[in-house]
Order: sequence, then C-alpha cells, then structure tokens
Amino acid sequence: MRVLPLILAALVPLGPALATEDTCEAGTGLVPAEATLPRAAAALGERHSLDIVVLGTGSSALPGPAGDRAAYPARLQAALGQLLPGIALKVVPDIKARQTAAEMMEQEWQRIAEQRPALVIWQSGTVDAIKGVDPDEFRATLNQGVEMLQAQGVDVVLMNMQYSPRTDAMISIDAYADNMRWVALQHDVPLFDRFALMKHWTETGTFDLYDAGKNTDTAERVHDCIGRLLAGLIAAAVKQAPAAETR
Repeated sequence: MRVLPLILAALVPLGPALATEDTCEAGTGLVPAEATLPRAAAALGERHSLDIVVLGTGSSALPGPAGDRAAYPARLQAALGQLLPGIALKVVPDIKARQTAAEMMEQEWQRIAEQRPALVIWQSGTVDAIKGVDPDEFRATLNQGVEMLQAQGVDVVLMNMQYSPRTDAMISIDAYADNMRWVALQHDVPLFDRFALMKHWTETGTFDLYDAGKNTDTAERVHDCIGRLLAGLIAAAVKQAPAAETR
C-alpha cells in the first residue's frame, strides 16, 4: 500500500524559495512506504508528542544566516506539523561535521540517552568513506548503535550519504551504502535512501546538483524535498505501526 503520494499532497507550500509538491513527488517511489516505527508510535499514542534527534554530519546542514531554517531538519519539523496536527513535535539537529559513525557513537550517545527521543534519524556514511574506515567496522558500528538505541526504546531511521555529480567518481561509497542497507534489513528499520533520491533528481533534471554547490536556492529546495519526503515516511510509519510491537 503506497501512501506517500497522498500524504505529500496534503502539504501546503512552506515558503517562496522552497520546492513544489510536484518536484518532491518525483522521488516518492524511492521512499519506503510501508515502514513501521513502533516505539515512536507508542510515544505518539501515550504522550501525544514526538521528539526526534537528527544525528548527522555537515551534509545535514546549510551555510548562512538562514541555513538552520532551510536545512532538512527544520523542513522536516515544518512538514510533520502539517501531517500530524495537534501533536507536540520537536526536531533537534545534532550536527557535527567530519565525524565518522564511530565518533558519533563515542561523543553523542550519552547526550541522546539523556534527551530520550522517540526517534533518531542517523545520517552517516560519507565521512567513513572519505576517511577509508573499514566497511566491516562501519557496519559493526551501525549494528551496535541501532541495537543500543532500540534497547533504550528509541526508533531509528538510517539515512545514507548524499549524491553529488561532482564527487561521485572520486569517493567509493558502494560498500558503505550496501552495509547501511544490510543493517536496515537486519534490524527492520527504515533506510531513507538520500543517495538514490539525489541521483534520480540529477538524472531526471529535477534539480541541477552541479548548481547546488554555488546556488543557495537549489540547495534549499533539495533540503526541503528531503524534509518533506522524510516527514511522509515518518507520518505513515507511526500511523501504521501497532504500538504493542515495541521490544
């Protein structure tokens, strides 16, 4: 059952420089439509609230004075507000540039445990690929991190690296992307395939990602679509997931 097109259609335009609904829908088919987030669903049902931490690196942020408002964590919160009316929503970005997955775990896990969010969006892979971290070690870190979060009653959405036509041939990311897919399958957590989305947008001419590095408007529209599509995944998942499935 595909529900994301209907969910995205319910969103209203969020600003003059942001992407249109039709633009974002160009990537809908690449977003999991039947994922479940039972722990987040339980928080929604018990407390009518949803606290989310976005754990990411530099590609989860945008530069400039308006960067925080335009980056996908802020767009995610705005879009979720449309999809989950009456719910107390909080999306907290925890963005640290140039951190590997292992460094994120070492430095951020205690803080996340103290925040006790219902959901963590864990964006990773690019820095590990650039630094040449052993892919098996990368997978082991992801496994450990997901297991620790789930044991604390926290759901996880994994997000992989962004696609850039400028650097695609320079950085070997296949092994890291494959390991993220494997960990997502092993632990039954959604994988938001940002790489496939951005590559699709490039190949179809939806966005000129050669231009995104120097054109702030293009980068903001890409982040807006990522936020909207991610919101659609989360809203559909918490509505479909029986809260009793938590473990």
